[in-house]
Order: sequence, then structure tokens, then C-alpha cells
Amino acid sequence: MNTLDLAYAAAAAVLVPVWARKARGGWAQRFGLRVGVRGRDRTRPRLLIHAVSVGETNTLRALVPMLREHADVIVSATTDTGLARATALFGPESVVRFPLDFSGAVERFLDAVDPDAVALVELEVWPNFVAQCAQRGIPVAVINGRLSAKSLTNYQRVRRLVSPTFARLSLAAVQDEPYAARFVALGTPARHVRVTGTMKWDSAELESSVLGADELAAAMGIDRSRPLVVAGSTAEGEEALVNEALRAMPEVQLLCAPRKPERFDEAARALPGCVRRSGGSRVSGASRFLLDTIGELRAAYSLADVVVVGRTFAPRRGSDPIEPVALGRATIMGPDYRNFETVTAALRDAGALMICERDQLAGALRDLLNDPARREAMARAGRACVESHRGATRRHAQMLGDLVKSAFARGTKRA
Repeated sequence: MNTLDLAYAAAAAVLVPVWARKARGGWAQRFGLRVGVRGRDRTRPRLLIHAVSVGETNTLRALVPMLREHADVIVSATTDTGLARATALFGPESVVRFPLDFSGAVERFLDAVDPDAVALVELEVWPNFVAQCAQRGIPVAVINGRLSAKSLTNYQRVRRLVSPTFARLSLAAVQDEPYAARFVALGTPARHVRVTGTMKWDSAELESSVLGADELAAAMGIDRSRPLVVAGSTAEGEEALVNEALRAMPEVQLLCAPRKPERFDEAARALPGCVRRSGGSRVSGASRFLLDTIGELRAAYSLADVVVVGRTFAPRRGSDPIEPVALGRATIMGPDYRNFETVTAALRDAGALMICERDQLAGALRDLLNDPARREAMARAGRACVESHRGATRRHAQMLGDLVKSAFARGTKRA
């Protein structure tokens, strides 16, 4: 046990009332026990890619198949929803739970997985994990990297503690120039930083319909002849906000999909009389629907006339707008999209989405629902914007392929 472990233990003890509110499983895996990883083929390099939750996991949809041509790829996630999504995308034999950053848990996890190289999606630079990788000669990369101005300020308060971690990164492939400057400011050597754009453009599929959408509509009783607004990845208060914004439009149906499963019951209370997807029974004539399942949001988006992106009207720093735009859906966002500034700016400038304040939402919804030509123009502009920004995934695949093959060759020589 090191000093950092003691600090983690003290923080965990103080924060027991917070993390104990949510039921969590997989404790053996969180402590690096019974990792459940498949045995490795010693003739091929092994790459571990860590994604925290659903959003980061979805980013890997196109990348993992590219990398599998050259390496054995293991995907890890932290949250239960992230693990479920990774398992659906890549198969249970390729997915493990990422450990807590206690040195013993990290050591057991690395012993079990035995990667030649590691890629961390967006950030996730845990000090014990990165330090132990460095001790073992395992290069660590950040991919699709982003580092907000707020995060930079927070990290700079403890710069002495975090700068050795950032300095150990073998590669930081980041989404834009401001992110690149922030990684360098925290200690990552400038020669290790590359601006690649975001892989989220590549993970979006340019389609109008989605497999399972018709079944979803039929199962919930959604009337395909009436307008439908889908509010996706919603946070506290946003279901009630959109519901109120549609009060003067009784012909319009509303489907809300909360970001976090633990909010499903709260969201249902904000939508009185709503049909819940988990209920398993169709209710004729309903106009309010709750998607309280995981993995069906994309299908719901494809049913929408207008999409409202959640966590943008609440102080939650936003959600990714690319998926509904790529599906050709007119999309509205609120004023807080700090985690997706570059993507949002590109789509806004292309005329592919609207940004409005809370008190403007009713008007924005009414205008778009009453103007099919404008919705179609937004759809065309959005798809063209997505297409023009593709390519980051292939760039990441090339860099990671080179990184893991080089590390594997060094390890073979040492052996």
C-alpha cells in the first residue's frame, strides 16, 4: 500500500454516504479479483482499451474492428451500463471491468490482462494505473482525448501530484488544439501530443431508419401518424421542462430517455401517465413515453421528428449531439454543452442544430414541428457536416497499431 492508496481509502471513508446511495456490483473485479479475461495468444500483441461508460464505449464501435486485424483487443469499462454496452458491441469474451486505482487492484488486473499497450478513452489517467504500466514497460495512450478548461484548473491545483502521470503518457491523441495545449500544460511532452479530431464523427451511422425502431414503437404504442419529440440522455428536471414546453401542443407525443438508470422512477413522476418501456404492455392513446431500458436510444431517435439533447438544459456539461443529427433528425440543444464544444460549434455553424435557452424551448419546438422544410434542411446540413469530419478513427487505428506492435516487439526481444 502506498501513500496514494491511503489517500484513496480516506476519501472513500468520507464519501461513503455519497457512493452508498447507488447499488454497485462487481466488487471482486473492481479490486482486481476474478477479472475473467480470456487467455492470450503469445504470437499476437494485446491491446487494452479502457472506456468509462456508454458514451465512451460507443466511440469504439468502428475502432475495435480495425484494430482486431492486427492485435488481440480487450475492452474495459467502469460502469455497469458501460460493461453492458461493450459486451453487446464486442462480445463477453473481450470485455472486463476496470479496477479501482488502488495499487494492489491495479497490479492484479494488469497481471491478469497482460497487455502490451493501453489506450484510455478521452482521459481516465489514474495515477497508480499509469505508474504501474510505466514500471512494466507498457506504453499508455489517451485516445479521443479531451480536457476541459475547468478540469485543467482543478488539475493545476494539484499539479505536483498529477504532472508525473501526464508526463508518462506515450501518446495523447486529442480532439482539438485547445485540448492539446492543456495536456502539454499538465506535463505531457509536446512531441507525444497529436491533434486527430474526434472519433465520434466516425461512430455515427448515416441512416434514416434503425433496426428495432418499428418494434419499439409498436411495443410502446407510439402513434406513427402523430409528431414525436425524443428527449435523450436527460438529467434532473429536463423531462418536466420538455413536457411543459409541449403543453400547448397536445397532438405532439414525447418520449424521454434519462441518462442514468437510477433516475428512471424520478423521470416517470415527471411524465404523469407515461408508458414505460420496461412495463411490457402497450397503452392505446398514450402521448408520454419513458425509455427506461439501455441500448435503445438510437432506435428512439430514429422515430423522432425533433430531438432534444439532454444534459444541456441542466448544468451537466452536455451530451453528444452527433447521433441524432447523423440520423437526419432536427436537433435542439440547451446552453450548457461544455463537454462537446467543438462538435456543437461545427454542427451549429453548418445549420444542423438549434441552441436555445430554457425559456425559448417551447418556441423552438413549435417552430420546428410546424416547418418540415426546415427540418429537412437541417437533416441535409447535419449529414454533410458529419461526413466532412470523418477520419479520426482510422488515424487512431494507425497510431495505436504502431504503438502496440512496437511494444510487443520489445517485449518479445526481452523474453
